[in-house]
This record gives sequence, structure tokens and C-alpha cells, in this order.
Amino acid sequence: MHFFKKLFIVSSTGILLALAGCKSDSSTSSTTQISEEDLQPVAVPKFERDSAFVFVEKQVAFGPRVPNTEAHKQCKNWLVEKFKSYGLKVTEQPFQAKAYTGKTLNGVNIIAQYKPEAAKRILLAAHWDSRHIADSPLNVDRSNEPILGADDGGSGVGVLLEIARQLQATPADVGVDFVLFDAEDHGNDSDVNPDPESWCLGSQHWARNLVPAGYRPKYGILLDMVGAKGARFPKEEVSMTFAPQVMNKVWKLGQSLGYTNYFVNETAGPVTDDHYFVNVIAKIPMIDIIGKPANTQTGFGAHWHTHNDNMDVIDVRTLRAVGQTMLEVIYREAAGRF
Repeated sequence: MHFFKKLFIVSSTGILLALAGCKSDSSTSSTTQISEEDLQPVAVPKFERDSAFVFVEKQVAFGPRVPNTEAHKQCKNWLVEKFKSYGLKVTEQPFQAKAYTGKTLNGVNIIAQYKPEAAKRILLAAHWDSRHIADSPLNVDRSNEPILGADDGGSGVGVLLEIARQLQATPADVGVDFVLFDAEDHGNDSDVNPDPESWCLGSQHWARNLVPAGYRPKYGILLDMVGAKGARFPKEEVSMTFAPQVMNKVWKLGQSLGYTNYFVNETAGPVTDDHYFVNVIAKIPMIDIIGKPANTQTGFGAHWHTHNDNMDVIDVRTLRAVGQTMLEVIYREAAGRF
């Protein structure tokens, strides 16, 4: 059995929605369009890893952020106000979606825009909900209870909040849109009657109902499970299919900053994540920075979809590696050097 979120097979005739087994990661050489001149220093603020950690901790303190719960509502209100406090224009996009369980989920995508008037824009995203059950084969108890999702959900949001804080303190001449997708983690992980479209319900809704209307950023970057100790980010296959230049540039940049243990030059099989639907439905090129350790039973970290996905797995060094790389991307875009 394969315990991934549902996987997509990428073929020469198109993108086929299907289950796939775990692909073995293999080393690959990466060609990029980023030059040595592009890697020359630009003025970039320091990503405050402890601040990002606190942002993750605050989300976890609400409890599991499962749609239709009070914790979910309270966390949403906090996220909205936090982005507003940094001077961003915030739009809530409520939606209803039918989960694979038959339950109607009341979700809310959160869109926060930095410099909404700017013509040149990039998209940074994460999902802010957490899993409604602990269904990993590595979970030992309380499998029917929701998880805290410190890494799986919380870490990406924490990094984005710190980036928003940095942009207010040190303005950049580029538009940045932060999108927090809801109901990403409410999909069917069973091998019986698999349904890849049961995942990522918020991003599917957003991609079909873009906010703002006609939205066309230069590219997007999704952060998913970017805070765990010893995290490893291979080049995921959907990202390399739709936006290989962006992915290669980001990895080259992260490596140039000294984060070679995180941004590894290895490939990984395709993962059903929010970026797939943004690419396919909205036609916005988007990559996924997603933690995938090598040679694990589930394809993800041991804490994935277990009750161990709590603050104990979060490492400030991992948050810094991802956050500093994202700040470099933003300020290099502003300088015309990415």
C-alpha cells in the first residue's frame, strides 16, 4: 500500500489523475537560467526564525484547525487580523465543499495582498487547515481524532506571516499575494475508491474563482511541511513539469545561501497538493516546496498525519532556511535579479 496524499502520474499525453506508487528519488543534474551575476548580493532583510516559530506556535495553540470547528474559526480571525496589522489588503473567500465523508465543509481561503496596486506580482501560498484524523500507518493511537498540524499546515503559514512582517518593515518594489488555502487536508487517503480531487478543496475553489478576478502573477510558490527537524526538499515532479525554471532558480538560490542540506538536487514523485490545481485550473505556474525525507514508509516525515505533528517537530533552522530563501526571491524580483 502507498500512504501518500494521492499522487498524479505525469505522462507525455497530459496529466492523468491517478494513484501512483512511491517513486524512488534519484539524483539529477539541474539546469537553470540563473547566472552568477544574478547571485550577486542584493539588500535583503534577515528572516527572524524565532518570530516564525511563534507564529506556528500560535496556530497550534488554537487546536486542530479543522473546518466547521471553533478552533478553525478563531484561527481564521487571528490570521486575518495579523495580515491586516502588517498593512496588507485582506480578502476572505468563503466556500462550501462536500468532503469525501459526505460532510459539507465551510471553508475560507484568506488572500492578503502586499502592494495590490503593483503590476508585477508573485504568489506565495500555504494551507492553513489541519488533518481531521490521524490516519498514518505510523500513528499509534487516537486515529479518529484530528491532529495539531504544526508542520503540515502551520509551518508554511508561519513562514508567510513572518515574510509579511518583514515586507512592512522593509518595503520591496514588487507585489506579493499571500494565499492561505483551506480544506487542503480533508481528502481520502484510502486505496479503496481513491479520489485525488477530494484533496485541496480550497485551492480548487480559488483557482476557479480567482481573487482578484483575472489574477495573473509571474509565478507561485507553495510551502507545505517546511518546518520539521532535518527537513529535505527534493524537486517534486508536478512542479518540475509545470514550472521547472522557477524551481531550479529557487533551489540554486537556496543552495547559494548555504542551505544545501535542505534544497537537494534530487527528484521526487508527484504529489497531490494545492499547486497542482493552481497549475491545471488557473494556469498559473506554481512550484511546491514540500518536506519529503528519503526512504520513508509514508513518503513524508514520521510525524505526518500523526499526533506527533506538534511543536516538538518544528526546528527554527528549517523555518529560517525556507523563509530566508523566500525573502531572497522577493527582493531579487524587486531588483530585477531573479
